[in-house]
Amino acid sequence: MRAPRLVVLLSGGGRTLVNLVDCIRRGELRAEIPLVIASKRNVQGVARARDLGLAVEVFRPQDFPDRAAFAAAQSARILEARPDLVLLAGYLLHFPVPAGLAGRVLNIHPSLLPRHGGKGMYGDHVHAAVLAAGDEETGCTVHVVDEVYDNGPPVMQTRVPVRPGDTVDSLATRVFEAECRTYPEAVRRVAADLGLDAGPGGDEAAAG
Repeated sequence: MRAPRLVVLLSGGGRTLVNLVDCIRRGELRAEIPLVIASKRNVQGVARARDLGLAVEVFRPQDFPDRAAFAAAQSARILEARPDLVLLAGYLLHFPVPAGLAGRVLNIHPSLLPRHGGKGMYGDHVHAAVLAAGDEETGCTVHVVDEVYDNGPPVMQTRVPVRPGDTVDSLATRVFEAECRTYPEAVRRVAADLGLDAGPGGDEAAAG
């Protein structure tokens, strides 16, 4: 079985992308990443993608006449890359799933959905909400993307305890460690369901 082709979408620092590439290069994940799309031009994720030798393109809503034109152009470019899966990796825009990719777009969210999800709930906002709610545990969720923020069916969840004295930063660090394990495993599971082999693999795995 062949390895899956992954298109990765990001809006920020690109740490999740770097983790995926590291997993590929260590042979823990069999995949190739033919394209990275960023929603902002001057973010660290763009520089990191280029440093990793990946093709990266920027699609910003403000560069198009309206949101429909933006979504159509971005979807056309994604489909041109012939992905098996599209991975949202800190992508902060609503993503209309292109025709033909239903069930093949994944997102990772830094909480145990359905808690602390929805529009505007990302990054430190989520961890602050967990602490404010007095939750005893949090974690991360990989889910299939549908038309509603953080709503699609879950693929995988990893639980992380909330410890006495936790701050937003300490909790974010621990949850991100869980994300680094969970997203590659979720990709392997979904790829297997599609009849693809995402590893762990050998030398044939490639990051670009």
